[in-house]
Amino acid sequence: MNVFTSVSIDGVPLDPAEASIPVSDMGFIRGFGVFEVIHGIGGRCFRLASHLARLQRSAEMLGIELPAPEAISEWATRAAGHHDNGVIRILVSAGDDPFEGTTRVVVTSEPSPTPATELTLLPVFAPWHSDGERWELLGAKTLSYANNLGALRAAALEGFSDALLVGRTGRILEGPTFSVAWVVEEEGRTVYETPSMSLGILDSITRQLALDSAGDAGLEIREVEVGLDRLDDATEFFVLSTLRKAVPVTAVGERVFSPGPATRDLRRAIEERTMHELANEPR
Repeated sequence: MNVFTSVSIDGVPLDPAEASIPVSDMGFIRGFGVFEVIHGIGGRCFRLASHLARLQRSAEMLGIELPAPEAISEWATRAAGHHDNGVIRILVSAGDDPFEGTTRVVVTSEPSPTPATELTLLPVFAPWHSDGERWELLGAKTLSYANNLGALRAAALEGFSDALLVGRTGRILEGPTFSVAWVVEEEGRTVYETPSMSLGILDSITRQLALDSAGDAGLEIREVEVGLDRLDDATEFFVLSTLRKAVPVTAVGERVFSPGPATRDLRRAIEERTMHELANEPR
């Protein structure tokens, strides 16, 4: 359960124990809204501009009008100030009427949970996922996560840490709340592979951070469209997310992997780029 350190609604700070929204809120009734989860480091929001840009894109797809980005930035930065290592959530709903511009913005902060050092994933069929098909909300990060959490629950019931979503075509997509990648060896080269954006996976901030970091470190990484049988050639597998960064996976279904140097190398590159960006960001 989330224990919030701070909560604001439409910029007004409230007691986390008493903060509330009306039961008529469309985010609650219909899941009609968008959100972002940001890593707060040293009292600042990491890659805040990228998160706010994605929030804006998501909101436009649903026809939700956001407050000025400067306002949301101020609310998120204020929330981040409560923690050296925290989780900042920006939750935007269409308010009480999706057609009347009654937007409601909730910003929360909480301490970052202790990340898992290893994970196991159960492949779960995800017929609701785009899997390369275009549709009107493709790429939107919406509040409607019931399908994703249902997949996570199915994996947990089978004794796995989380799920790996597999599309109607059998291609590897992403996790319910994270991106994935793996390592193959080709002609003496270590190559990182990750599902292509063309599959309709979420434009993950941490996935892009991994791509940027791999470039910094001279690591070879490519986007692919492949099925689970590709993992027969993989030597390592890991997940990428806002809070987890790069965490090794020791099993994908019956396929077993060991944490290895390639995952550690990418994680180190991500940490170095993160520190570099924070050191060079204007305060």
